[in-house]
Amino acid sequence: MNEAPENVRLIGGEMLLWSDMSAVAGVTEWQGAALELIRRLLPAGGRVLLVGPHPQPLVDEVVANAAAAAVLLRSFPDACALGERHPDLTVFCGRLEALDVEEPYDLVLALDGLLRTHSAEAPASAWKESLAALAGLVAPGGRLALGVRNDLGVDRFLEARPAGREGGDDQWAPHGFDPSYPSGPEALDQGIESAGLTLRRSYAVYPDRQAPRSLLSREALAHDLPDALAFTLSAREDERTLVADPLRLTRLVFRHRLGERLAPMWLAVATRPSQTPEAPEEPEELPLGLVEEKAVLYELTPAGARRLPDGGERPVPAGRVVEEILVEACAREDVKTVREVLTDLAAWLDEGGEVSAATDSLVHDGERFAAIGPPTGLPYPTDPRVALCRILRRFAVRLLAAGHHHPWPWPLEADQLTLTLCAMAGRDCDQGDLDRARKLEAELGLPAEPAEHAPTYRDLLRARDRLTEQLAAAVARISRLETKLSYRERELVRAKAKLRRTQRKATAYRRTLGYRLTRRLARPRKVARRVIRLLSG
Repeated sequence: MNEAPENVRLIGGEMLLWSDMSAVAGVTEWQGAALELIRRLLPAGGRVLLVGPHPQPLVDEVVANAAAAAVLLRSFPDACALGERHPDLTVFCGRLEALDVEEPYDLVLALDGLLRTHSAEAPASAWKESLAALAGLVAPGGRLALGVRNDLGVDRFLEARPAGREGGDDQWAPHGFDPSYPSGPEALDQGIESAGLTLRRSYAVYPDRQAPRSLLSREALAHDLPDALAFTLSAREDERTLVADPLRLTRLVFRHRLGERLAPMWLAVATRPSQTPEAPEEPEELPLGLVEEKAVLYELTPAGARRLPDGGERPVPAGRVVEEILVEACAREDVKTVREVLTDLAAWLDEGGEVSAATDSLVHDGERFAAIGPPTGLPYPTDPRVALCRILRRFAVRLLAAGHHHPWPWPLEADQLTLTLCAMAGRDCDQGDLDRARKLEAELGLPAEPAEHAPTYRDLLRARDRLTEQLAAAVARISRLETKLSYRERELVRAKAKLRRTQRKATAYRRTLGYRLTRRLARPRKVARRVIRLLSG
């Protein structure tokens, strides 16, 4: 064992050869939304404790802004690496139950949850017991931020290989058999109350537990969320094998008001009641929601959203996602609706619409279009026709890759379908416009071929079923044609046989005496008729 830095303290239950940072599950990549929440939770001049593995930027943020900070890790290599990185940071190495501190902390952060606070050297404690031990580290009037993974989150319905089924070395203790583990938001609230804490705000974490980008409070989820937010909260552009389209499934979750119950993860902020009853209660400064989109952070407000740190408040765009409108119209073979939407889209681009938008990042309320997310500026003006060609080509590729039904011939390729859609929008585009559209896609920093991502499992099944139906129809048609061909061949054989019989009868009739006498007697009369015609002419 290597010699530990001076600021690393072994408390018992430390894992000398294990590293959570390099495990299969990895560390949850808390980014802008979580960092903004932690900045608001950090007490002025208070003591902060981080429990469990956290991403390095988050640890750096806490160490830089807290008056005194400490970290609890079960991995000895991770504790040594963190101790060397931050010499002024106190690093406890061991299991949670073995931590005994002289003075509790004003803020305890356990965003990774309690599953990785146990050690392989001792049986894992129940979740409620671990929460009680964690709550004991919170000072009166202090706060606790606890992350809890949802075993029935929407990401479990999306991933073909859930993280809990990877069979990594860190899964020596089977998960899912602890009856005290929260089965829903209500169970989480009861567990926090039983630990002697008061829940201040509960957040639903989206789009997944690996890289959360958004925090939505229970109060924000009590109302219908616009589709513009559902797009931001859905996981996409990922290398994982998915079972269903994340955008479509996430929109259904929020449409049925199951956003909190089916969240991939919950983040609860609780406080320990102060020992002085006359102490005034601090004003509630926790945000209603935080949403990160393309490295830009927004805070949800009762009237809409505002861009952080000092952006103005504006309402969230209303309407349906344009791609959903077009896919629905294609499924009904409603060419009229497709033409009307595309014509309005082309007019919107001519009037100065966002050229970096796409059908899956645009909402339409029936009168106007609105882009979801911040615009991507270009140093020069863009031809609206080329921008339209880029948007429609992306839609065509996604439509074909997902196997959706549409009213155009199936052998069409993406470029051919794009030109068809441009013509329906009233714009005459050609192959040169397609090439310029690809170049614009690259300049915007978007994937050159957005549909090259592997389709989801359900899309593959849908495409397979569609091809199966088409193949069955083709086989049935071939069978009917073969039956008809066999019948025609039999009719042809009968006709040929009848013709041969007729020819044999005619040949036999020509050989009869009567036929030959008739032919000889008829010949002088024909000669006489010819002579009479010559004389009379």
